[in-house]
Formats: sequence, structure tokens, C-alpha cells
Amino acid sequence: MIPLHWKLVIDAADPHPQADFWAEALGYVVEDNSALIDRLLGLGHVTEADTVETHGRRAWRDLIAVRHPDDPYEEETGIGLGRRLLFQRVPEPKSGKNRLHLDLHAPSGRREAEVARLEALGATVLRQVKEPGGEWTVMADPEGNEFCVQ
Repeated sequence: MIPLHWKLVIDAADPHPQADFWAEALGYVVEDNSALIDRLLGLGHVTEADTVETHGRRAWRDLIAVRHPDDPYEEETGIGLGRRLLFQRVPEPKSGKNRLHLDLHAPSGRREAEVARLEALGATVLRQVKEPGGEWTVMADPEGNEFCVQ
């Protein structure tokens, strides 16, 4: 069996600030889909209303992804071929606890500094956990999605 390619899709009220937060949090890059968008605009397959300008380039209004900077990507589309998070606009607000979350692993002895860095980016601390199996900090991103820092 050939392994499947995947991406983690995260619902968002406003995908672009979420992508910016997570790109900074993880050291990822925001994907540049402007060449693809320009091509589709030129062919009449999409309209200007489907796009916004962000970071000085055209982007999809309702979708934006971040990818690991070392992973391959398609130059003609800007779409990453490795580790990615895709943020998609949804009309409904977040309700309830995440059923899936990210665990961020700080370097040894750097968890508190990493938590402070993430707070400066807009995350909030929800609680500290100390159990026989380890210690971690439960946080929420700017839209309230939970994640842990170990």
C-alpha cells in the first residue's frame, strides 16, 4: 500500500489571522497560491470576490494553508506536499471541546518560555496539567481551538 498524503483542516471564522498565528507558532510558512489564483482568474474560473490580498499577494478569501518550510511544494500552485494545516472559513462558531488537537513539543527546559511566546502571539493559557505521565500546558489559539505545549 502507498501511504496517503494528508493535511489537517481546521475550521475558522477568519482563516487568515489563524494561518498567521499558526505559521508563527510552528515556524511554518503561509502558502503562496497567487500564481494559481491569477491563472484561474485569467481563465474566468473564479472571480475577484473569491480572493483577498494578504502579505502583499492575492490569496483565497475562505482558505489558507501553512506548511513546513522544508517540505516540498508545487511551484505552479504553491500547495504544500508535506506537513500542512489548512484553515477554512465556516459560518458557525466553535462549540465545545476539540476532538482533535495539536501537541507542541518545546525543547527540554523551554516549555514556559514557549508558552510565553505563544501568549505574545495571541494564545491563552487554559490550564496547567501535572500528572504521573508528564506535565503540559493546555492553551487556546486566537479562535479558541485547544492545543497543548509539552
